[in-house]
Amino acid sequence: MTRKINRTRWIRGLALAAAALSLCLGSMLPAHYAEAQELRYQRRSILDFFLGRRYIDENPQPEMRDQPRRQQQPRRRPPAQKAVTPMRTAPVAPSQPVVQKLDNAQKILVVGDFLAGGLGDGLTAAFETSPGVVVEARSNVSSGLVRDDYYNWPGELPKMIDELKPAMVVVMIGANDRQQMVTDAGKEKFRTDGWFSEYQRRVLAFGKEVTSRKIPLLWVGLPAFESDSMTADAVQMNQLYRNQLESIGGEFVDIWDGFVDENGKFIVTGSDVNGQQVRLRTTDGINLTQAGRRKLAFYVEKPARRILGTQASPDLVRLDPGNLPALTLPNNPVEHTQPISLSDPNLDGGAELLGASKIPPVTLTKSPRDLLVEQGEMAPAPAGRIDDYRMPTLKTTAEVSVK
Repeated sequence: MTRKINRTRWIRGLALAAAALSLCLGSMLPAHYAEAQELRYQRRSILDFFLGRRYIDENPQPEMRDQPRRQQQPRRRPPAQKAVTPMRTAPVAPSQPVVQKLDNAQKILVVGDFLAGGLGDGLTAAFETSPGVVVEARSNVSSGLVRDDYYNWPGELPKMIDELKPAMVVVMIGANDRQQMVTDAGKEKFRTDGWFSEYQRRVLAFGKEVTSRKIPLLWVGLPAFESDSMTADAVQMNQLYRNQLESIGGEFVDIWDGFVDENGKFIVTGSDVNGQQVRLRTTDGINLTQAGRRKLAFYVEKPARRILGTQASPDLVRLDPGNLPALTLPNNPVEHTQPISLSDPNLDGGAELLGASKIPPVTLTKSPRDLLVEQGEMAPAPAGRIDDYRMPTLKTTAEVSVK
């Protein structure tokens, strides 16, 4: 019994020593190797270790060798991109050269409110290549014919005409006039009969400031607006402008169709002067974009060129000693042809006109045409023709009996 107990103690001591040895060896092996061995022999017991029995794993793993670990190189951060400074380039030259205006160029005076200012820009671009035309825009953004206390157009227009001596005056005004008017009789609210009566008088007097000086006058109508009420008022005011201008010899320029669709509704985008779809109005639904200003001037350009005539032609040039064509005669006298008088009958060596024929012989008989025209006589129709109305001759009784 005692021997059996000692044997048991000896086995336990060996087991403890083996366990301690395995722990020491495991601590000395690399971590990944120890983990592999633990995974491979995790089902082996102490008795299997001492008795030499080996445990075969169902899914054997390949033997892992201690390989030197690769040193991970620190990741390089991409170099910080330098801020790119935009290079300033020279302004792009216009596609068409700037035409120098003539000293005697005729002036177009454009007056009115903020719409007239945009019209002036458009007309300047329209006549940019015309050396005989200069556009002078004298507009006041918030002005009109109602608030003469803010800007007195009837008093300022004669001064501008005397200063510039224009060949034509273009007026576009009225977008700011939808407000109360102060008259001699008192205050008149907008859209009342008294307001329209006084406004009609002011439009007529303003137009006469131009036509009384024998200067052509073009009055440009208002366009449609995004507001329905403003559009309705513009229609009524355009009718008033048209009626008053015709009575004093001015010309009304209707631009309405250029800024509405086929149903007469306000549009933001539409066709420009080249037929391309562009934005014509700004976000407020009132002002015009650059393309809209050019389209506005397109309607005024045609009557303006008609009135100014050849002075508005782009082909008009200044003839000075620097650009006169050569008019000298050739130096070689042999090559020079002597002038011939058109009244000289022997200029071609003959006395008769080219193509002249001899006098036809005189005939005594008259043609059927002469008989019909001179005497009214017509040749008898041939027998059997549809216009032969002669009755057939009847045979006598004696002729019939002989047969």
